[in-house]
Amino acid sequence: MAAFVLLLKEMEDEERVVYKFGPNEEVMGKIELNKLTRKSAEIEPIPDNNISTKFYFDRAAQRISFCLIRENGRFPDRKTFES
Repeated sequence: MAAFVLLLKEMEDEERVVYKFGPNEEVMGKIELNKLTRKSAEIEPIPDNNISTKFYFDRAAQRISFCLIRENGRFPDRKTFES
């Protein structure tokens, strides 16, 4: 099964970064990464009962963690997870 997750940065400051995440721009939840603790949290679930928020959240968290660790804390405005 192929996976595609779209991430759109909503805000960023010294302590955290918030992205909208989901399968497309019309159906998105929100995820936050605390840069100090390196922990991700779901702020808003994807508002569609037919879509697994956990599936998309796990992949979004993986992608923004990658930005923190491997890209030296550079968080682009738009990011995708594809597999």
